[in-house]
Amino acid sequence: MPVGFFPSDINLKLFKEPDFDGLSSLLVREDIGLLFVGARGKVITLSLNDITEKTSEVGTGSEDKSQCQNKGKSKEECDNYITMMHTLSDGRILVCGTRAFDPTCTHLIVDEENVTMEDTTQSGRGKIPFDPKEKFASMMNGNTLYTAGSLNFLGTRMAFQKHAQNLIKNEDGFIWFFEPTIISMHMAEINKSSENNEDDNMFLFLIENGIEEPRNLRLSRVARVCKSDVGGMRMLRRKWTSFLKVRLDCPFGDIGSPSLVQDVFLLRDENNLMNSVFYATFILNPEPSSTCSQSAVCAYKLSDIRQVFRGNFMTETAYGTWVRFMGALPSPYPRSCINDEMRASGVKTSYDLPDSTLQFLKNHPLMEGAVTPLTGKPLLVRSMAQFSKIVVDKVTSLDGEQHNVMFISNNSGWLQKAVWSGDDGGRIIEELQLFQDPQPIRFLQLSRRGQLYSATRTAVAQLSVRDCSRYTSCADCLIARDPYCGWDHLKGLCAAVAGASNFSMYVTLTKTCSLCQITDIHLTADVAQFLPCSPDTNLPMRWRFSGKILEPGPRHILLSQGLVLTPSFTDEGLYTCETVEVVKGREHKKAVIQYNVKVSEGGVNWLQAIVISFLAVFCVLCVMLIISVCWKKKSRNRVGTTSVSYDSTEQPEWKTESCSCESDPDTKKTIPNGVEKKKKSTV
Repeated sequence: MPVGFFPSDINLKLFKEPDFDGLSSLLVREDIGLLFVGARGKVITLSLNDITEKTSEVGTGSEDKSQCQNKGKSKEECDNYITMMHTLSDGRILVCGTRAFDPTCTHLIVDEENVTMEDTTQSGRGKIPFDPKEKFASMMNGNTLYTAGSLNFLGTRMAFQKHAQNLIKNEDGFIWFFEPTIISMHMAEINKSSENNEDDNMFLFLIENGIEEPRNLRLSRVARVCKSDVGGMRMLRRKWTSFLKVRLDCPFGDIGSPSLVQDVFLLRDENNLMNSVFYATFILNPEPSSTCSQSAVCAYKLSDIRQVFRGNFMTETAYGTWVRFMGALPSPYPRSCINDEMRASGVKTSYDLPDSTLQFLKNHPLMEGAVTPLTGKPLLVRSMAQFSKIVVDKVTSLDGEQHNVMFISNNSGWLQKAVWSGDDGGRIIEELQLFQDPQPIRFLQLSRRGQLYSATRTAVAQLSVRDCSRYTSCADCLIARDPYCGWDHLKGLCAAVAGASNFSMYVTLTKTCSLCQITDIHLTADVAQFLPCSPDTNLPMRWRFSGKILEPGPRHILLSQGLVLTPSFTDEGLYTCETVEVVKGREHKKAVIQYNVKVSEGGVNWLQAIVISFLAVFCVLCVMLIISVCWKKKSRNRVGTTSVSYDSTEQPEWKTESCSCESDPDTKKTIPNGVEKKKKSTV
């Protein structure tokens, strides 16, 4: 079961201002150590090391909203939302905003001292949508911008464009795009790993109505174009000559309910790009009457996607149905981007493609079949959750094994940290509530320095992925099996393994909790037993039972030197004695000793149990009296006194509830049980 943490439990940095909202874009610039935040009417820069340090703010000026409002849009909709930012080769940043439903672009100039905005502007139509709420995708390759989004005020015309010297875009018509929702795009440098120097591929992920489906169901797709595509000479002039698309499957939930892609992250394999993997989040096709939502993560190998694009084409029949194309294919081969074989035959650019090939591609953009997950099934499935964004980090643990750590956000401000190590599937390590108010996380960005930046419409959060301080005991540290963390048995804490030089200091992922100082103890039901705990410090001490703070009660007598436990069978589990220290308002905990308690039915009657219990308590009191006398004698020889102030903050109680969806009975969600606690975050 994953462990849940609230904002007050996390080493979290947060940026939020009273007049800050409408956050619409993020750009990480590690070369200058800045995070650029595009919001309503301004661009803010924050320090990558500490986002609470705002380094600059650049306003975008005022705009005439009258025409926008006259067309039925609200005053808020007609503001200028900075929805796109990309870095150019000269260091400038291309910035585009919606500006009262009349998109406009300009450039930010960054120098050593400040950030300024150029006075000159250019139209942003075709680069970003008019509507700030509309989904779109963009990326910069060199100085060439690729975009996919709507072209008009109403958002009814879709374009997938390459903004080169000659603008390249898709052919109009529903067989290319049928009411699409754009998700993301990624460039795959195929040329670096291809044996025949094939052109690089651009992949676009989207949701659209399925032309091959009788009911036009919404389907997930992946489309492909070639980077060097310049359009045809006569046919498909200034149009994509390499556009192909295919269904993207992530099978989970009810049969017949298509899963809809929400976000995609490309984890590149620098040794062999063909082994790169796309990680994608999905939700089930939502129904208005449904009260149970399901989400999943699926992974797709780049080489598998390319193989599907080498398959069979679909064609439309006279009856409007789509079937496999059984005729002869034109030459040159229409499935491939330009490679050495095509260059040898005289096809050096798309201008050289014959009309027969272009005509075929124009009428047959749909491929047969579907791209299926790398493992044949999802890596992770969750009920009562709606996954949104995902980023993935490749981590080498102390045992030398490679682990892919997934950070998955949802629509309630929570972040799931999950691990996929291969055939064993994915497992969630922990769940973190990054934002106090339930609201969708719109952006996730992971830096090379191991910092994760997330954002909602009103706030930005920064979290170190290598923060292991949340695991307060050896058992917690190892049970989590977090690839970033290991147990430092010299310092007695869970620490990041990155850069660890002395392997003997750490317990690795492959070890078990038997290496922690856990004492197995077998108790008899209803018979008192003393569990000693003697910290080597004067710091306050407390006990935990199965992760929750243990309160005094009829069965639990808390003493300064230990715990008197009169167990029932419900008291089986892990008992942890820990010290607590408060430094600068933050609580630091250290495990002293742990007991794994097992309870068995005793062979004594109730009268014997009472006598034994009283004898146990009497022995404990005698020991305490002796210790007290010795302590007083020792104190007479001391010079000065020391006082330690501390604060004890209770952790929330957690319970497990399973979704009632029959399609996913094993998936569980960890949620807070409503226990009152101090809230240190104002978000």
